[in-house]
Amino acid sequence: MLYERRMIQALVVLAALCALGLTLRFPRATCVLWILLLESSPDAWAAPLIGDRETIIGLLKTSGLVLVVALGLRHGWRRDSYNPALAFAFMFMTGLAHGLYPGLTLASSLRSLTGSAAPFLFSFVRLPQNFTATVQRAIIWAPLATVGFGVLLSLLGLGHFYTVEQGAIRLGGPGEPAFLAGFALTGFYAGLMAFLHTPTRAATFGILVNFTLILLTGARTPLALAVLFSLGLLIAQRRLLLLAAAAALFSLGLIFLNTISFLRVVNLTQLGEASNLSNRNLVWPYFQQAFLASPWVGWGTGAGKVVIPLTASLATLIGTNAAHNEYLRMATEGGIIGLTLLVTLLTLWSIRGSAPLPTAQRWLVRLTFLGFALHSATDNTLIATTASIFFLWASTVFATPPERSSLPA
Repeated sequence: MLYERRMIQALVVLAALCALGLTLRFPRATCVLWILLLESSPDAWAAPLIGDRETIIGLLKTSGLVLVVALGLRHGWRRDSYNPALAFAFMFMTGLAHGLYPGLTLASSLRSLTGSAAPFLFSFVRLPQNFTATVQRAIIWAPLATVGFGVLLSLLGLGHFYTVEQGAIRLGGPGEPAFLAGFALTGFYAGLMAFLHTPTRAATFGILVNFTLILLTGARTPLALAVLFSLGLLIAQRRLLLLAAAAALFSLGLIFLNTISFLRVVNLTQLGEASNLSNRNLVWPYFQQAFLASPWVGWGTGAGKVVIPLTASLATLIGTNAAHNEYLRMATEGGIIGLTLLVTLLTLWSIRGSAPLPTAQRWLVRLTFLGFALHSATDNTLIATTASIFFLWASTVFATPPERSSLPA
């Protein structure tokens, strides 16, 4: 057993060194492959093959760290005083000083710190303009590519690229609908940025593709954000003809409401469950109780994973032990002080990072962070793999020179 464990560790180290070497030689191609790998959700389709979903997620985030190190060695490092990763380091240290949540080990807390901070670390790297342009294009088109991969997996009998929930179809690609919606929402934002730079047909098509994917996933909050951003863009750009066309399509949808009930958002409305929290209200009281037991500094990074054990009857019933509310989870892990620090750093990070951008793009970025804040009230926006894509995109936007910001798709 010890020999096998050491062999596995040696193979992991060897794989990391190989990844580091490839990234140093082909940084852009490696980053694009990492985006595609992350959005293909191997934790969903590969877990049944190897039997350990948490290990797969850990390897995905570790590969992101290897990518950051390689990019830093190749292009250099830069100062980022307001990086939100600093808040997670603070929560980790205060958790150790206060005492970790019962059942949370030091190793688990350290792994959670690494996973939580990893998405923000790209902002410490000096990213060249050709790299950021390539990454932004990849983020726009990766959701569509991964849906194609999901269809291929389905044909091979390794998964289903859609699910049926209460009579409604939910597109999931190779993973879960909520994750595909999160990836497509970031692709939608990236498409909007490209459109604001140069309103090309490719940028418009990228926006429409990602909007359609979000609609087909049936994820309500991402869809609401996409609709609001679309209307805002049309109004700001004075695209009256397109605005009229959108209103006509909406009216047509209302007329043929019964025929499009296969869409989850329509189906939930007909069932009177549009405001249903999908069992989130059953989970939240446990996190509220944990927060009240240590309201100022919390219980350390990773506490959110053990507040409700995976073996608990509630976790078995609803299929998850996640908080589905990042404010509650962060309050549990970092208390009032840690949560306030995180929100403050995220706000300052987005304001300072977007300050050099042209006016329209600057406000778009700040509004995406506001949308992220709203989304965080009902979803695991910081701990999910979708966060890695969103904050990678943000880091490329902040690193891009203002005169070349957000190149067209």
